[in-house]
Amino acid sequence: MKLNEGFLNSMHDAMTLLRTRGVAEATEAIQRALRGDIGTPNDSARRENGPVSADFAPANVSETAARGAREDCIDVEDRGYFGTHAYANAAGRRQYRLYVPAGAVGEPLPLLVMLHGCTQDADDFAAGTQMNALADRHRFLVAYPVQPPQANPSKCWNWFKPDDQQRDRGEPSLIAGITREIISTHSVDPTRVYVAGMSAGGAMAAIMIAEYPELYAAAGVHSGLPAGCAHDLPSALAAMKGGKRPRGARHTPENERLSPKRPIIVFHGDADATVNIANATRLLHGFAARPDDPSEGHRIYQGRRACTVCRLHSADSIDAELWTIHGAGHAWAGGNAGGSYTDPAGPDASAEMLRFFLDHPRRG
Repeated sequence: MKLNEGFLNSMHDAMTLLRTRGVAEATEAIQRALRGDIGTPNDSARRENGPVSADFAPANVSETAARGAREDCIDVEDRGYFGTHAYANAAGRRQYRLYVPAGAVGEPLPLLVMLHGCTQDADDFAAGTQMNALADRHRFLVAYPVQPPQANPSKCWNWFKPDDQQRDRGEPSLIAGITREIISTHSVDPTRVYVAGMSAGGAMAAIMIAEYPELYAAAGVHSGLPAGCAHDLPSALAAMKGGKRPRGARHTPENERLSPKRPIIVFHGDADATVNIANATRLLHGFAARPDDPSEGHRIYQGRRACTVCRLHSADSIDAELWTIHGAGHAWAGGNAGGSYTDPAGPDASAEMLRFFLDHPRRG
């Protein structure tokens, strides 16, 4: 197809439709442009075609136009849409992937922000956790911010750096900005916005719930660490090994007990040789079992692993859960082998996190 101003205008219209009217209208506009049917974006004609390729920008388009097309591209999965976007502020720029279940038009849906671990990326984390499949079944949006190697050679979130542990600074400001952008451009229920992560992503999720309790209703931390437990790489390694809180680490009440203001669910394998399980109990400092709660510390079997589940409460009656997975290492419990750092033999952490989240909308 010959490139001309009409084609580029159609791409611009499609990007506008993506933000204002949703993925279905944007996809239709892209399909029309690729067929050479350059018309208005509100053309009522409906045609049945296959999925649109994410790489629709030809090589001789101007670099600006091609870059914009890639950042706002649409991948069509079996049921929903998996788009690639970018967000920038004074702290930098991050890409993120956003999964929107099919038919999500107008209805306010929950939003889950998923933070990957070291060496992972959005697609790897989505494949391993299978959260997009749950999003189709239970109807919610899933965002996957991406940590690039330019920010950390191992693609770890920098949870151990002081500038990346504080509200409105560094990486927390970028993740919060991505969250707010999705809320503003999609139909999201603001009382049902959640954050979860694995390993370094779990440590960053702990920071996010501590620093932005008005934005996130609850958090899920898998194989992670508490907020403010380190201030540089050596102290991070010491914390990962289960050592005591190092001298010089940032100290606030929110850091010590994650956040007493919002619910949290924690998963950790007791054979984790990467992040010591002592960090799981430190995440839940300030929470305790109710004396009259018969479910405290009960042992269950899900998959091929036993786990002990403790349902806890803070002095302010905020709920928490601790899932100790016996014999499990540093891996997402119940995850799919298509992703890295997964343990298919364990309990279904994704389903249990979602159950916990949907039971805990933001109040007050």
